[in-house]
Amino acid sequence: MNGISLLIIEDNDAMRDGMSQILKKAGYSVAEARSGREGLAALEKRVVDLVITDYKMAETDGIQVLKQIKERFPETEVIVMTAFATVELAVEAMKGGAWDFVTKPFSQDELKIKVARAAEMVEQRRKAGRLADENRFWREEEDVRFNYGEIVGESSVMKAVYDTIARVSPGDTSVLIYGESGTGKELLARAIHFHSRRKEWPFIRVNCGALAEGVLESELFGHEKGAFTGAIRRKKGRFELAEKGTLFLDEVGDLPLGIQVKLLRVLQEREFERVGGEETLKADVRLIAATHRNLKEEVESGRFREDLFYRLHILPVTLPPLRDRKEDIALLAAHFLKRLGRELRKQGLSLTESGLEMLLAYDWPGNVRELENVLERAIVLSDGNEIDRSCLSFMTSGPQGTKIAESTMNLEAVLASVEKRHLQNALKASKGVKAKTARLLGIKESALYYKLEKYKLRKKGEKE
Repeated sequence: MNGISLLIIEDNDAMRDGMSQILKKAGYSVAEARSGREGLAALEKRVVDLVITDYKMAETDGIQVLKQIKERFPETEVIVMTAFATVELAVEAMKGGAWDFVTKPFSQDELKIKVARAAEMVEQRRKAGRLADENRFWREEEDVRFNYGEIVGESSVMKAVYDTIARVSPGDTSVLIYGESGTGKELLARAIHFHSRRKEWPFIRVNCGALAEGVLESELFGHEKGAFTGAIRRKKGRFELAEKGTLFLDEVGDLPLGIQVKLLRVLQEREFERVGGEETLKADVRLIAATHRNLKEEVESGRFREDLFYRLHILPVTLPPLRDRKEDIALLAAHFLKRLGRELRKQGLSLTESGLEMLLAYDWPGNVRELENVLERAIVLSDGNEIDRSCLSFMTSGPQGTKIAESTMNLEAVLASVEKRHLQNALKASKGVKAKTARLLGIKESALYYKLEKYKLRKKGEKE
């Protein structure tokens, strides 16, 4: 009917069996327990949306059962039933967190109506929870949501990539993206998602190489409360959060073998269980994976399952490194200067011929991501709007061509240089007005004066 699970706690066998039959016919998933202790043990093993418990039982009364359920399983709703109804008992049940209170004997219709009302509330809460989870991920993704302009290039190899996007996007087949770090594998995955029929649903990403095996398993499949130390509540995994959308597994070649087995099952059977759970969940998700490794070599070395490789390697796509499409560097630079100029409040930025020569001479081991970082640094270090050779002075020429100067690799020194130049630009933009400078930088005036003192940017005799 609606996926609502029930547990009936009743020590009268005939009563319990009769209620169970009625509710099963109504379409609910029903479990039974003969005592409060048995019922609480059942709740430890599986998630239950609604408990119907008798008040008068041999071992313990229904109010005690209610209190323990609300303390240990707060999301589970409880209906208390009794043949000894009093106003005081009803008040006590409602104060204890009961959803409703029903007096024996009751009709089938009365039972079904009360359960239906509770089920409706559970469904509404589920929907609100899904929306909250999805909105949280959408907010995280919002500032990097796919913009086709982020994939830039007119070289022949990039035109082939665009053709691939058009070809693979409409279907639901898994896609495997190969490419070195920094080539834009995630951008390509987003492009495929936002040109697919799933574009109105979430795009969820996971970096498989950044998490330990236990953490990664929980991130992918979720976990139940108490599944391990620190699991204080049920958590949805990325497969659930990506329902009807796309799940992007970055660096899939780093997946531990144990997780590979579980991922293979999802791809084959479209189902999984949360860590510590018994409920089987369906997965209506398109999978896009990416790696910088050669997965065939990983299979041969025994580090990657062959059956999983063939499940992923249906539609392989390769993103070329930047050194193999240097004709795109000018376009990429113009694109980054435009976007970074908006972010850093420096409009009208352009790259001079001498600056482009420096960029073309470099081999770009960090690919497009490194180019973006180099340009951002050059913008911060520049006084004007032109990015020329002098703005790229941290890139030096040597026997093997242009390279990043080792003398600029000290992180503290680089950050200090960037911060000082940023302060100078802000002072210039605000014409030396400290209050305005602080507002531009998003810091307090006291912090501004400290930094001006630190970098010796205060004029002699200047007062705070």
